[in-house]
Amino acid sequence: MSRIGKKPIPIPDKVQVNVDGSAVTVKGPKGELHYRFPSEMTISKEDGQIVVHRPSDAKHHRALHGMTRALIANMITGVSAGFQRTLVVEGVGYRAEMQGKTLVMYLGYSHNIPVEPPPNVEFAVEDRGRLVLIRGIDKQVVGQIAANIRKLRPPEPYKGKGVRYEDEQIRRKAGKAGKGA
Repeated sequence: MSRIGKKPIPIPDKVQVNVDGSAVTVKGPKGELHYRFPSEMTISKEDGQIVVHRPSDAKHHRALHGMTRALIANMITGVSAGFQRTLVVEGVGYRAEMQGKTLVMYLGYSHNIPVEPPPNVEFAVEDRGRLVLIRGIDKQVVGQIAANIRKLRPPEPYKGKGVRYEDEQIRRKAGKAGKGA
């Protein structure tokens, strides 16, 4: 049995979960999420917990079992606590700033790059434009937006200039060897 899939998911006090066949709706203080899961998985609400069952031990069902449980757990965490990714902007003249709800990135190009937030996602800039915080209730959307912003100017290996995740380690390369005779 899947180690992840067989764990029941506790429902916090402030969160309401509605299971309608394979569709799950989760409401909490930060918002509401809705997702339709594969119909093979049986999702039930028992004793204030969500339990996911699979029909067989086939490889496909084992994979869906753990994934379904993890997605429901992420939905519950998202509407109760939310998710956050932090990006670090490094480089001379590289910075980020907010203009209303829009994030504007200055990354050494001849133009600035505006990034509009999707619904249920908000941006914040700290440390004089060096830290970009991306907050939201959907873990997948927050991660994808962070990856898209990082892709605007990935960190380079010589000086480390660019946009990187806060916990990311950049492997540095040595520069050109000096002229010596």
